[in-house]
Amino acid sequence: MDDIRLARELVQSGLSPVEIRSAVDGGSLRRLRRGAYVDASEHAGDLVRLHRRLIVATLKQGHPGSVVSHGSAAVLHELRVPKSALERVHITRNRYGGGQRRAWLQVHGHPLPDGHVAEVDGHVATSLPRTVVDLACTLPLADGVAVGDGALRLGATPLDLGTVLGEIGARRGIGTARRALELLDPRSESYGESISRVLLLERGLPAPDPQLLVRDEGGHVVARADFAWPSLGVIGEFDGRVKYGRELATGQDPVETLWKEKVREDLLRDLGWQVVRWIWADLHHPAAWLARLERAFSRGHPIAV
Repeated sequence: MDDIRLARELVQSGLSPVEIRSAVDGGSLRRLRRGAYVDASEHAGDLVRLHRRLIVATLKQGHPGSVVSHGSAAVLHELRVPKSALERVHITRNRYGGGQRRAWLQVHGHPLPDGHVAEVDGHVATSLPRTVVDLACTLPLADGVAVGDGALRLGATPLDLGTVLGEIGARRGIGTARRALELLDPRSESYGESISRVLLLERGLPAPDPQLLVRDEGGHVVARADFAWPSLGVIGEFDGRVKYGRELATGQDPVETLWKEKVREDLLRDLGWQVVRWIWADLHHPAAWLARLERAFSRGHPIAV
């Protein structure tokens, strides 16, 4: 990943500033950020991969004593975050105040106890629990919960997170972070499921049973539901945008997978369940999806599980 070439290095190799601009215009160099370039053959369409390169480029340009933090630390920990958390490289300096915001860089000033710092992917970064708490203080509640659920799946514990929360002291966003940690549930298996759970809560709907095993009359498991309300006879399923594409295992046929999903849903309906599906677009504009779910609640009837 360390094939980023700084402008001063290109000049030292014999290129003039004019030649560097010509190389960018001609497509042989790609400008990663001000003063940092990669070969044009490097794929920059992957936002997470691009952000990793931005981290390297930023640190190469000299920020001694800085610790990679927030969304940037999440990338190093391989923790999913919303796109908004990756708009800039985030670093924290061990001090009170003195934050700065630039086009490609966000500098935070917060105390960093030793236990809140770790080496991650060759960089000095905030620990996984500290990264979650920092993000929970700065992101909307639903995203903070989704990030925290992801950290639990990576091995963090509620005790780890609660300890860090108690150690950072008074800070902007601390109330939202505290609420986010109260809502964490490792049973949510994806970012979208976590967001869904918070939106359901904010709508005032009954809490679902996550990952419920649904059985037929013979006791055989026919499905595992993302969300289930047995007392209302309703199952909810969040379908991520790549469920039938890139996330499939090698050799799996998307058409065959889609067919199996249809058969599975037919079985659920035959057992008396109302089934409601939603996708990412519904999470961005949830009113219609939540109304569909409420109509399903009105049609359903209790099912023993």
